[in-house]
Amino acid sequence: MHCDLDTSVPDWVIDHPETTAVFDSLRIDTSCGGKSLRYLCQQHDLDPITVLKRLRNVIGGKTCNVDLRRQG
Repeated sequence: MHCDLDTSVPDWVIDHPETTAVFDSLRIDTSCGGKSLRYLCQQHDLDPITVLKRLRNVIGGKTCNVDLRRQG
């Protein structure tokens, strides 16, 4: 499964610690209570697609090993 805009920022960092530098440069708190990348981009007035491309560039196309199903 690939990390995407609906993946929580903490899950991005757990699976891909190298993305921490991107989040830091954008001033996105990586301990954000499990909020999705899309939500945090909207809150920081950032283009989600541009941020996603930066993150995917950093991880070099690796997959994200998290369960994206909503927890009950």
